[in-house]
Amino acid sequence: MGTINYLTRIEFDDGAIERLSTVLQEVGIKRPLIVTDRGLFDRRLFVSLVGALRGTEHAVFADTPQNPTEAAVDAAAAVYNEQACDGVIAFGGGSSMDLAKGVALRATHEGPLDSYAAVNGGVAKISSAVAPVIAIPTTAGTGSEVGRAALVTLKTGFKLGLISPYLIPKVAICDPLLTLGLPPGLTAATGMDAFTHCLETFVSPLNNPPAEAIAIDGLERVNRWIKVAVADGANKEARWHMMMGALQGGLTFQKGLGAVHAMSHPLGALKDVTLHHGTLNAVLLPIVYETNLDAIAPWKQDKIRLALGLTPDASVSDYIRELNAALNLPETLSAMGVKPEHLPALIKGAVKDHSNATNPKPLVEADYVRLFNAMM
Repeated sequence: MGTINYLTRIEFDDGAIERLSTVLQEVGIKRPLIVTDRGLFDRRLFVSLVGALRGTEHAVFADTPQNPTEAAVDAAAAVYNEQACDGVIAFGGGSSMDLAKGVALRATHEGPLDSYAAVNGGVAKISSAVAPVIAIPTTAGTGSEVGRAALVTLKTGFKLGLISPYLIPKVAICDPLLTLGLPPGLTAATGMDAFTHCLETFVSPLNNPPAEAIAIDGLERVNRWIKVAVADGANKEARWHMMMGALQGGLTFQKGLGAVHAMSHPLGALKDVTLHHGTLNAVLLPIVYETNLDAIAPWKQDKIRLALGLTPDASVSDYIRELNAALNLPETLSAMGVKPEHLPALIKGAVKDHSNATNPKPLVEADYVRLFNAMM
């Protein structure tokens, strides 16, 4: 086990957004580009963000798509350059944060984004010249506020990971109050995203005990509070714990994800149907866990059951299916709009995805054929 660098500065508290102007000064950002989505731009939360800037001059890109694309990165980077910005504020869910990281890379590095994708040997090409990013999540799920990756659908059609420690935001400002009133469906989907991150990184074969300890605590926390948060969007205690669980999921990314993400990434790149990443993870997690079961150490299985409050002989996969049903999440990919004609490209994308390399056991094309067909 080599060097561990864990990980970045985090401001976590109710009302933490009020520290934004001070954070900008400390990081040295004088004219940030705010990267957000149209829904947030038109809501009171954006007014709160602007107020927290305390008059700091800024530019805005508010057209983040649900699944970030290279075209959107280019458009936002053009605004960054035209407005002479010197840093980026990511304000929103995982899509805004991924897009912001893409902008921070594009504004400071030449060449197509494809050349910086991890599966194409791009990690070493990303330098410390990346523009500084301040990440402010408004959902509790992605963990991207402390993650080293940006998932972007490139012009090649593949949704690939741009991965580097230089892409980790300089500061994450996590204010649970920003998630108050998040709709039940989005609370459930983003919450199961965090649940999946914690579980999938815990069973990753890489050796990182600190990440495992964070992951299992995050899994227990999300499992305990997700139903409360879905049932009562105004419950501040539940929102606090859900945002902490999402953060913990992001802190464990260093250990690598697995086949759930290898499958959900190409699904998120589909052009004729828009799919939510967290919902995809929730749907795929039970069957992937079953597939990996013989490669997951018994002591890890025991810890997972304990974190979920299950008996020693209970099925974790069945429990997750029951939890998804209780949260009104779909059971299959076809229920989300995925069609049989999508499968060849999805299978190819899953095999190529960087998360496939850290699945508990190696999966090949035939495995993904079976998994995708079973989930239709």
